[in-house]
Order: sequence, then structure tokens, then C-alpha cells
Amino acid sequence: MDSENLLGEFLSARREATTPAQVGLLHSGPRSMPGLWQEEVAMLAGVSTDYYIRLERGCERHPSQRVLGALVRVLGLGPDAATHLCELAQPRPRQCETTGQGERVSPDLLRLMSSWPYTPALVFNRWMDVLATNPLATVLYDGLEYADNLARLVFLDPAAHEFYRNWESVARCRVAHLRAAAGADPDDPYLVELVGELSSKSADFRRLWARHDLGKIHTDRHFHHREVGDLILNWELFNVNSAPGQQLLIFQAEQASPSEYALALLGSLAVTTV
Repeated sequence: MDSENLLGEFLSARREATTPAQVGLLHSGPRSMPGLWQEEVAMLAGVSTDYYIRLERGCERHPSQRVLGALVRVLGLGPDAATHLCELAQPRPRQCETTGQGERVSPDLLRLMSSWPYTPALVFNRWMDVLATNPLATVLYDGLEYADNLARLVFLDPAAHEFYRNWESVARCRVAHLRAAAGADPDDPYLVELVGELSSKSADFRRLWARHDLGKIHTDRHFHHREVGDLILNWELFNVNSAPGQQLLIFQAEQASPSEYALALLGSLAVTTV
């Protein structure tokens, strides 16, 4: 993964994803390239065109806080994307931990997850390696390839498009999570290996990774399970404070909905397979 000009790549991708209408510019006819022109971003941010071009080319890597704030405003960046931009301009010291392999989930958390008979729950690390699942989540993902990593599951499992009925939003969420987790340390060996594998095997991943999207894409998960049919589940994600980098993902169905009954049936399958 090329990390020589992360700031410039990010600015270029977000500029191309921003339309003139979003920043209040009048329609000026068809454009040969998507998004805003470099000259337009420079004008709206109050910097010279030459300076902005130098930012995208990587000739200038440390813009001031004033310039960063202006770029956040012009490009319409949300909180996560704004934080990411600042990290690229002012990189933090590299983290020592480079791989999630061998991470352990707290026994107390495992016991809590196991006590939820109607709530699928799993724990994963910053690279989306699944570290633990409760019985209901195990049955929910049963039979899928790459279930040990949520990013590989979405992009490399042939059954993913059927399993995730709203596959595109799930895929965008996975890529945004990886972008946020990488931060300004894209040379982490585990990340390089994961992104390289996904890029070489999935054109969809290459397309979404090139967008440099960040931020939470919070839509219900529309699953199709081979045993119980369709489920629409809402989800919440929690940081595990006792283990930085680990996150707890839980799913729930609306009360008295068909999905709640399907989830109960899935729970009965989980009991019989224990």
C-alpha cells in the first residue's frame, strides 16, 4: 500500500467526491472530471491554487490548523474524516502493536456475551479479525467463508452478496472502518497484508478504498440466513475499554417483528448445536 502521499491522496479523493452544488457553486456545464476543480477548492479554502496543488502532490505535507479547518469545511468532512485529515497532516508516533493475532477477550466479557440468548454478539479488533462470538452469532455466520475477518467476509466470500441483502452499505462501512483504524500508520504490516489481499482479489474493494470514505455508516443489517430466511437487525458498536482496539458488536431485532421471531428460531438452532 502506497503511503508516500496519504494526505494528497485523501484530499484528491474527497475533492472528487464533492459536487459544486454541495459547496454552493453555480452550474457551469458538463465537466470532464468528477467533483470540484483544484482551483475551486483553493478559492473556497482561502489559499492559493499553487499551494493547494502542492498539498495534493505531496510537496507540502503540514498545513496549518487554519488551512485544515478550511478544508474540513469546504469538503464537508464529518468528525471522523476531519480527525483523519488532522492525523495525516500531523502524524502520531507509530503504535508498537502491529497485529491482532493472539489477542484475548476478557473472560468477563465472554461470560456476558454468552448470557444473551437472543442477541448475536461478537468482538473484533482494529483490523476486523473476529476474536470471539457468542452462540447466536456463531449460528448467524455459520457456513460462511472468512468468518474470522469481517472485511474478508464481505469482499471475498462468494455468498456475501446473498447473506448481506444491503451489501453495498455493509461494504462501505467495512472500508470506512479500515480507513479509520489505519489512521496515519498505513505501514502496519498486518494492514499492508490485508489491504493487499483485498485489493488483488476484489475490484469492489479497490473501488471503495480509493474513495477514502470515513465515518459511521449506520444502517440496519439486512441478512438472509439459509435456515431462517430474512432478518432485519439493528446494531450497536461499543469500544472495549479494558482492551484498546477491541470492539463489541451486537445485533437486535425490533420487538414483535418477523425478524424477532426469526432470531428466536435462530436461537433454538444455537442451543441444539452447543
